[in-house]
Amino acid sequence: MEYKGTERRTCKRIEIPGATVSCKKRYFFFSKKKYVEEYHPVIEISRGGIRFLEQKLITATTKITLKISIPEETSPLIIKGRVRWTSLNPTMSYKYQIGVQFNPYGKKKGDNHPEILERITALEQKFLANNNSKTH
Repeated sequence: MEYKGTERRTCKRIEIPGATVSCKKRYFFFSKKKYVEEYHPVIEISRGGIRFLEQKLITATTKITLKISIPEETSPLIIKGRVRWTSLNPTMSYKYQIGVQFNPYGKKKGDNHPEILERITALEQKFLANNNSKTH
């Protein structure tokens, strides 16, 4: 479905072949939080958020911690955010697409560490450069 309104995103979205994500959801009543070791394909990522495929519905507003594995990276990105939207996946390889907005980067409680922003920015430069060289 093509979006016909004004583009509100200021961050460039990148596709990283082979990138996967696993999640840890934060529930109000449960104190134990652990990653479900199910890895799901990443559709795209930006400095501000991520879109990935999932078999189970995760409701909007759910607080979530993501472990994003990038091929050729030595350590995964661990990043906190909030589910902003979900939709049925048109290809049906996975049932849902999940959109997560990352928490701000900074040193306050609940913020993502600024180093994560630096890593995403480096990935953005690497993969945008690769995409530009393929199209030119």
